[in-house]
Amino acid sequence: MRHFHDLDQAVRERLFARPPQWFDRHARLETLAGALGATLYMPATRLTLSQDLLRQGAAGVMSCVVCLEDAIPDDMVAAAQTNVVAQLRTLAAHGDDAPVPLVFIRVRHVEQIPAIVGALGEQLPILSGFVLPKFTDLTGDAYLDAIEDAALSSGQRLLAMPVIESPDVIYRESRQETLIGTSRLLAKHRESVLAVRIGATDLCAAYGIRRSPELTVYDVGAVADVIYDVVNILGRSDGSGFTVTGPVWEYFPNRDRLFKPQLRQSPFEARQAPVLRHQLITSDMDGLLREIVLDKANGLIGKTVIHPSHVAAVHALSVVTYEEYADATDVLGQHDAGGGVLASRFGNKMNEAKPHFAWAERIMARAAVFGVAAEDVNFVDLLAAREIA
Repeated sequence: MRHFHDLDQAVRERLFARPPQWFDRHARLETLAGALGATLYMPATRLTLSQDLLRQGAAGVMSCVVCLEDAIPDDMVAAAQTNVVAQLRTLAAHGDDAPVPLVFIRVRHVEQIPAIVGALGEQLPILSGFVLPKFTDLTGDAYLDAIEDAALSSGQRLLAMPVIESPDVIYRESRQETLIGTSRLLAKHRESVLAVRIGATDLCAAYGIRRSPELTVYDVGAVADVIYDVVNILGRSDGSGFTVTGPVWEYFPNRDRLFKPQLRQSPFEARQAPVLRHQLITSDMDGLLREIVLDKANGLIGKTVIHPSHVAAVHALSVVTYEEYADATDVLGQHDAGGGVLASRFGNKMNEAKPHFAWAERIMARAAVFGVAAEDVNFVDLLAAREIA
């Protein structure tokens, strides 16, 4: 597996100073977590699920979640579960050379984990793990034990992605205690936890609100408050934290706008790409792009999406810029030399070896899986290349 594998080699050579590296589903947890990128959700009732997963994998999607929880009506759960097993068994028959993304199943009951694992049988390696809804320190232990028991009995690695979205986390009076308890529980199962996801839809639902596509989730104060606390307690870079992924972007195009676009014209005019800018705006992608930037600024890696058109935006903004890579290289070199501060070679900032060390390590980890853009390449070039592909 490799990000941007769907681009021609000549295009990759033009876009990247350092191309994305290959990895596989057996890679280290840190590598897989950083490589998730845009995680595409799809309902488990899709009768073309195996073909959809193959098509999305060929188009550059690296991770998918097949949902048996909120995306499925209550009276269709049993049929959806049967469909998932059948579709994944069909998918497994395509062999190791097929461009299959990492596949996770979002369950609604802990009993579904051993049932699905048992039903998949020899085809279990097609499944990377499970997404655990409404996760807290009180409900999560049973889910994690079930995953680890299934992995032990089958001899296959199965990973967990808990979703932080329960009322105990949403409400301020119980949030800190719940998050601290959740941190302790996840630490006990660290080798099984791939990443922590944030359920923005459920967070909004607790207050009866829904953000518009012209606003980011960070404009919704009550929800942003939860995200900040999740990152504070579960996303620390001192070795106790986990990868925390960005919340879902849930909008399609086709509506009237109230506010002005959020994309400046100059980056697109410089690339002679005004048509691309217009397409992004009319598809409400300018809001998504802004939210991705804010995700990164707040320490989140990757993002949940519900439409394939969102994937290119997430991946383009995940590529490490040439300037970021150069600064990170300088920081790590200065740190190895004993610390201190030095001016960026770009003449626009100071790089301090000790305070910026954790940041530089994260940049290098992202550079390994998403690559480093060439010096004269920005996200507009990367988006345009995916549009052409």
